[in-house]
Amino acid sequence: MPGIFVFSEDCAIARQLLTPGFELKQVMHQPSCVITTAIEAAEQFIAAGADKVFVLQTESLWPEGLATAIANLVVEEQASVVLVGGTVRGKNVAARVATRLQAGMSSDAHSVTFADGKIETARMLYAGLALSEEILSLPAVVTIPPRTFVEPAATVRQGIVKTVAVVPDERVAISEVCPNERTGVDIETARKLVTVGRGFRQKTDLLLAEGLAKALDADVACTRGVAEDFHWLPVERYIGISGRKVKPDLYLSAGVSGQVQHIVGMRDSKVIAAINTDERAPIFEAADYGIVGDLYEVLPLLTAALENKQ
Repeated sequence: MPGIFVFSEDCAIARQLLTPGFELKQVMHQPSCVITTAIEAAEQFIAAGADKVFVLQTESLWPEGLATAIANLVVEEQASVVLVGGTVRGKNVAARVATRLQAGMSSDAHSVTFADGKIETARMLYAGLALSEEILSLPAVVTIPPRTFVEPAATVRQGIVKTVAVVPDERVAISEVCPNERTGVDIETARKLVTVGRGFRQKTDLLLAEGLAKALDADVACTRGVAEDFHWLPVERYIGISGRKVKPDLYLSAGVSGQVQHIVGMRDSKVIAAINTDERAPIFEAADYGIVGDLYEVLPLLTAALENKQ
């Protein structure tokens, strides 16, 4: 039976994809299905809105080795749409699935809709300076970046869990795993961020931002220049087109000019506030709130006000 299929090796991302999947389900009148290797997450997918969960039974948990099995499954189930988490491994799987389905594929979509019997997607180009709109005939494969959508709220509901025995592609084997260990916070999942830019004169001055972040219960992030040119903060902390993409509830910047390469990494923040001495700084065009002033004067005042309020 035709359906809307969701896959990601990351269960959290797969749940996020159920949000656009539900919107397609409403207009296409087809069931929402999830493909996973995590049997323990099946009920979570059902609670998040999946009508059916296909659990791949295999000793291999590496998507690269399961791409053919996933492709065969969506062909057998006559999938109309396949939504895949836009991770490195997810894009590998998506390309193989699209080939097997002989389907069109759209990458890094920020919106997915159904109209006139076709899938319509939109994605940003040239660091957000242009919007690419693509139309795909069914069946269609679409990759969606992590955290583009918020995962649905869990509810008590019924669904079908089906196990499928698969044989991984033996041409792909993992001989050794060397984790890339990170230190500090993960700014991509932070709810509040205080971001520092080149407006700070020296590294020790970052204590002003750290004090404000503590008062806000926020984490500290930075621009590329602060991380890669000045080396004041780890590269894991910088936001931008070649850095981290963030979507916090509050993004507050100080001394950040707001060039397009940085804006593309934080434009989806719910509330954007900026502090800069230059009233014509590009950051103000993206900001919901702005203060034209010296960060060395403004940050201590904001911190004191928050601390006194507590």
